[in-house]
Amino acid sequence: MHKPWSVVTVAGVGLMGGSFALALRKAGFHGKIIGVSSPAAIEAALERRVIDEALPLADAAAQSGMIYLAQPIEKILETIARIDQWVAPGTLITDAGSTKAQIVACASQNIRRGRFVGGHPMAGKHSRGVSEADADLFHRRPYVLTAHDAELENWIHQIGARVVILDPAEHDRLVALTSHLPQLISTALGSSIAAEREAARVAGPAAIDMTRLAMSSYDIWRDILLTNSGPIDAVLEAFISKLQDLRATLREPSLRAEFDRAAAGAHALRGVELL
Repeated sequence: MHKPWSVVTVAGVGLMGGSFALALRKAGFHGKIIGVSSPAAIEAALERRVIDEALPLADAAAQSGMIYLAQPIEKILETIARIDQWVAPGTLITDAGSTKAQIVACASQNIRRGRFVGGHPMAGKHSRGVSEADADLFHRRPYVLTAHDAELENWIHQIGARVVILDPAEHDRLVALTSHLPQLISTALGSSIAAEREAARVAGPAAIDMTRLAMSSYDIWRDILLTNSGPIDAVLEAFISKLQDLRATLREPSLRAEFDRAAAGAHALRGVELL
């Protein structure tokens, strides 16, 4: 029997964990929210009333019906490896990590008393910290789960997100294309612009829009790149090949077909976003 969500623990009270806590409150959760994080994050979270109290992980886990791991991926893996000893049978443990295969594999080896469902909200900002937490961060965004869980899915719907169920490996393959590759493209463009001293003087909205992700911190992306290097390498290879094709057809009328395909893909993305 699953323990009800009268108490929720958020481990990692930053942008994502803080936003999830605020979103739960806005959606009607009336239980207690416990924070597990650094002293500075806890102080800010208490001041903003994102959480009700702070406890060590062992004490928080023992009384929680749901535990939300919003830490860096390496820390999520460390937490999963030891948390099961503290939870009551049936406690839901989920995460917000940007890659899923290694996390779900770690959970399958270590979670016995609790039940684990991998998660990845496709939302965020380039800025960090609980001061940036937003109750509407997940609104109308995809929220990937690696397995069905009725209670978790209900709350995800309540916070305004759209549930997508994906196998962990398929998730990692798809987000390598739709999330990790855009980051690397933006990083490469930002680095190229930085190397050309006069470029900023003539840069317009295109350069500004395309380099937004380049402001993201490597500290966030290090674990993502390490835990999804295979799929990322594959999409980089395909993208480089696409650039070479575009280069070869710069003066050819056939390039129109590529523009048409790209426009169709861009419109399709925006259509799904509005669902």
